[in-house]
Amino acid sequence: MAQQPVKNTDRNKIPLKRIRNIGIIAHIDAGKTTTTERILYFTGRTYKIGEVHEGAATMDWMEQEQERGITIVSAATTTFWTPYFETHLEKEQYRFNIIDTPGHVDFTAEVERSLRVLDGGITVLDASEGVQSQSETVWRQADKYKVPRICFVNKMDKLGADFFATVEDIKEKFGVVPAVMVLPMGAENEFRGVIQLLERKALYWKDNEADTEPEVKDIPDEYKDRVEELRSQLVEQIAETNDAIMEKFFAEEELSVDELKAALRTAVINYQLVPVYAGSSLKNTGVQPLLDAVVDYLPSPVDIDHITGTNPKTEEETERKLVPEEDFCGLAFKIQTDPHVGRITYFRVYSGVLQAGSYVYNPVRGEKERVARLLLMHANQREEISEARAGEIVAVVGLKATKTGDTLCDEANPIVLEGITFAEPVISLAIEPKTKSDQEKMSMALAKLSDEDPTFTIKSNTETGQTIIGGMGELHLEILVDRMKREFKVDADVGAPQVAYRETITKDSQGEGKYIKQSGGRGQYGHVLLRVTAKDRGTGYEFVNEITGGAVPREFIEPTNKGIQEALERGVLAGYPLSDIQVSLYDGSYHDVDSSELAFKMAGSLGIKDALKGAKMVLLEPIMKVEVSTPEEYMGDVIGDLGSRRAQIQGTAQRNNVTIITALVPLAEMQGYVTILRSMTQGRASSVMLPSHYDIVPQSITEGIISERK
Repeated sequence: MAQQPVKNTDRNKIPLKRIRNIGIIAHIDAGKTTTTERILYFTGRTYKIGEVHEGAATMDWMEQEQERGITIVSAATTTFWTPYFETHLEKEQYRFNIIDTPGHVDFTAEVERSLRVLDGGITVLDASEGVQSQSETVWRQADKYKVPRICFVNKMDKLGADFFATVEDIKEKFGVVPAVMVLPMGAENEFRGVIQLLERKALYWKDNEADTEPEVKDIPDEYKDRVEELRSQLVEQIAETNDAIMEKFFAEEELSVDELKAALRTAVINYQLVPVYAGSSLKNTGVQPLLDAVVDYLPSPVDIDHITGTNPKTEEETERKLVPEEDFCGLAFKIQTDPHVGRITYFRVYSGVLQAGSYVYNPVRGEKERVARLLLMHANQREEISEARAGEIVAVVGLKATKTGDTLCDEANPIVLEGITFAEPVISLAIEPKTKSDQEKMSMALAKLSDEDPTFTIKSNTETGQTIIGGMGELHLEILVDRMKREFKVDADVGAPQVAYRETITKDSQGEGKYIKQSGGRGQYGHVLLRVTAKDRGTGYEFVNEITGGAVPREFIEPTNKGIQEALERGVLAGYPLSDIQVSLYDGSYHDVDSSELAFKMAGSLGIKDALKGAKMVLLEPIMKVEVSTPEEYMGDVIGDLGSRRAQIQGTAQRNNVTIITALVPLAEMQGYVTILRSMTQGRASSVMLPSHYDIVPQSITEGIISERK
């Protein structure tokens, strides 16, 4: 049976140590949203299970999500759980703040921003597919923010399900030590339940009944030896992370389940072990042990203890304890435009208490903002609250200047927390409004959409008058254009997707920029000497100020940098932005009266153009990591086709009767690939594409691109 929901009035009575801020992350189609729906049902948050394949999942609330059966935006919710089985912690009600994230690579920004504010994560894996490429990507994103995780091997009832092959995959591909917590009884159609190793209990679920509670029985005889073998392995793994347990282990003393769980909790929080569970979310199997594992092993804000940031006044490192008694600070991680409420800012409260109707300070923008209303979100439903306390994930109405990744804090004691980094767009397309009235609506719609999504860029092409929008993939741009048409009622013509090429230099060079104008009255004078140096691939643009002795006054340094950056937006070869370049301002001169910020901005722009003449330019293109899963009989055709697309085959692997081919392929060669792959393999192969890096375009292809652009 599902547990009874909690009244909102009781939520503040739950202490910090009983709060879990968790995210559900995984590869596309591993079953994240289905798992979240089961969690919401079993915790009493919903009365009916919403199914993704029926377009009725609570967390997939957007029309596009329901139509396509995929998650596009991360959705936040709050629910409550009392541990089902015995726990080494308090057997009381725990509060879970959950974020369900998308699995599709095009929406990687949603995963990135969610992981930044979470304390723990559940990685869902498909038992028949193992660790897939996007799982590796989100795992690395979680590593970046040091998020402790547990793994849930889902779809144990699916054809080809193999729990231990998936565990091996976790070990190899994630490079972690998996702690196997359960032994599945059977697989595929024979999957009946799981045996909990520490407790030595077998759990059976009635097939397909949502209300079913697991039936707890003794371990069947045929599994007893295997359970003891796996349990002793698990105890040994825990002992290796804890000296006190290790001593008892070697002395062959009895170790209680509570002792082992407490030591395992510490090991998980310190990223030493990753507990692995199994089940089938669609069949409502294995969810209760997973929820108990969130309580037992994932950290509360108390375990994280403090967060580190910078004091914007002194530039010194400063800390905040994650408790309500501290000064307030939080991180805005998502902006959403709601048709009824307007602009909603999701944020995580790290310390202190925030009252509705109060003011907060944004040290990144240097602005004071008013908190008009505070909301507790449940997907797209809202619940108004009067205050938000440390450890909570809430939404604010009323913030105008705050953007994704900004810190909000007390003005008297400011702090800037580490922001969020996002990937650069790899694909773009031209978009034009159909009528004059659509022009205004389109500008507003694009501004709101780019506010929500940091990986969505908008640029104007002054020559053609077109607007160029950039994103992480064809699906990403398709969804954004669809949203623009539906939500903002904009009618627009859309061009074919274009690859986001870049330009860079291969040779160091120098240049001079002189901007002198004398036309009656006060003149203009700016003069700079610049050096350009090639940087490693993927490192972007860097400006270095080498001025000594005041050859260029301090107030003109930043305008020079601005002029350089504006000029780099439009490259020399084919008009693409320049990247991976260091520009050093090493000398120059100024005039006491005629020098101005504008003059040095123009000088910077002229100087960089001059320097690039001798820098030997090349074109860069985005290279994608492509993973194709195909039946063996089509392997030759698939590899041959990839070869014709300038692919570098990285390797092949066998999993059951499916061959997984990994390759690096230029994005320019991959348009419409999914359709071609389906027809080549009678619809039996599937592919996933992830951005990998930028690389130099072969000379023959570069010439074609340049002639097209001229």
